[in-house]
Amino acid sequence: MSTAELSIEQVAEFLREYPEFFEHHPDVLLNIEVPHPHGGRTVSIPERQLIATRERVKLLEAKLTDLIQFGAENDALSDKVHALTLKLIGAANRETTINTLYLDLLDAFQIPHVIVRIWHADAPSESPAPEFTPVTVELTQFVEAMTAPYVGGHPVYETNLWFGEHAPHLKSYAMVPLKTDRIFGVLLLASENSERFYTGMGTMFLSRIGDVFAYALAKHLDLHQAD
Repeated sequence: MSTAELSIEQVAEFLREYPEFFEHHPDVLLNIEVPHPHGGRTVSIPERQLIATRERVKLLEAKLTDLIQFGAENDALSDKVHALTLKLIGAANRETTINTLYLDLLDAFQIPHVIVRIWHADAPSESPAPEFTPVTVELTQFVEAMTAPYVGGHPVYETNLWFGEHAPHLKSYAMVPLKTDRIFGVLLLASENSERFYTGMGTMFLSRIGDVFAYALAKHLDLHQAD
């Protein structure tokens, strides 16, 4: 360590040990100039402190604005989930329940790519329904082991292929297990926006949508008893 560096450390240590130094020598404080934080000139220590305070205030104001906006967005999202809940609970049959989900996710949540798959239930005999298309054992096991929605940029077990011609353009996915007494299906959402569903995002509202939809749908299904 050089003499200059040692001297700087000694000065810093002295000021830490004797903070009252500037109270006894206010002229020294007023005459010391430090670089302006944005360059170009020097300023006194009191002025530098004032600049730092203003910048902290701006930062706090920005954070407060973000919190207010986040709160407003959460309130709006909560209202949409509540409205969807009422529609699903009031749906009269299986087809209406599923179509209500599809339409509301498109209109209210701007999610155009939505697929439902159901297992552990008898498929309708009167007409084929895509929701009862068989899925692989591996996917079934994966979903039935889930404890929370999956969100991220990679599809699970090539489920992106379920979206047909849209598959090459999809960049983010959400997978929500459908569960009552047992998991009996999955809700898959996808988006062309890579930031729509991302690892680490909150999934509370996705869970709520999945829970309500599963409850509403199960009323219109002949679910098999758990083994």
